[in-house]
Amino acid sequence: MNIFYKLLYYLQKRGFEVCRRIAERLGIRTRVVRTSFIYLTFVTLGFGFALYLFLAFWLRIKDLVYTKRTSVFDL
Repeated sequence: MNIFYKLLYYLQKRGFEVCRRIAERLGIRTRVVRTSFIYLTFVTLGFGFALYLFLAFWLRIKDLVYTKRTSVFDL
């Protein structure tokens, strides 16, 4: 477990350093930058899933409308 905590500390230190430097450059609080990254992650993941559902729905509708019929009597 000691290796896990060392790795966790290292990643947190380096990751939070990036947020701190961005916040200093923009002149805002570090906490705002961190929460913004979290919210943007959820938004982008949600957008991808919504796009997937929309395309699946569109393809299903297209298949229902444009089904190829072998004969005029298949109606």
